[in-house]
Amino acid sequence: MKVMVFGKATRDTEAGVPATPAEMEAMGKYFEALMAAGIIKEPVFGGLKPSRFGKRVRYSSKKCTVIDGPFTETKEVIAGYSIWDVSSIEEAIEWVKKGPIAEGGEVEIRPIYSAEDLASWDDGSAHSG
Repeated sequence: MKVMVFGKATRDTEAGVPATPAEMEAMGKYFEALMAAGIIKEPVFGGLKPSRFGKRVRYSSKKCTVIDGPFTETKEVIAGYSIWDVSSIEEAIEWVKKGPIAEGGEVEIRPIYSAEDLASWDDGSAHSG
């Protein structure tokens, strides 16, 4: 199964505080381990600039409203992402636990729809949870 792993923003990431050389080295080693284990098969990962550089587009009554960053709710902002290929959500959790995440950091793991999931929409089973 494929999952997308999101590193949530912190005050430091939103302020644009760069990672220290030690933090960069630790994250590099972590991603090397993920690639060696076959969890990351393609280089689909990266960090995102602070939300002050971003835009949100909100749809309402056939009208789009563009909202400029920064976005005040840090817990709703993503600072980094990667796509993993794991056997289960539990395996993804175990790999996340091994990551060099700073105190107070938060990581979200979300399964990505597969072709089989989308095919099951014909019979309604994909919507039943």
